[in-house]
Amino acid sequence: MKITVIGSGYVGLVTGTCFAEFGFYVTCVDNNQQKIAQLNQDIIPIYEPGLDVMVAHNLARGRLAFTTAIQESVREADVVFIAVGTPSRRGEGHADLSYVYSAAEEIAAALEGYTVIVTKSTVPVG
Repeated sequence: MKITVIGSGYVGLVTGTCFAEFGFYVTCVDNNQQKIAQLNQDIIPIYEPGLDVMVAHNLARGRLAFTTAIQESVREADVVFIAVGTPSRRGEGHADLSYVYSAAEEIAAALEGYTVIVTKSTVPVG
């Protein structure tokens, strides 16, 4: 199974790496070119115990990849996880879902067949 994770922050990177560790083929997508370049050089921007070892292990085995190319990644995926940031709106306390909506629009534009879309971002109920 091929999985694409949109967003390579804490949630997306850990989720994608764990799926790769289970044996799935995972592509983590992010629009931050510098972050993707660092991840492809095995430079991990966050700390989670053992994450660096799992990333290196799965990069070496070809089960984990990092890219900015959302269209190609979504087109090839069986499952797409949206794991983008949902910062609080200043003064309102509500989650800003603009990144989730933007990711959903980009995913919709790239879809060519049946694909399961999962929201992994922190989205309020309702």
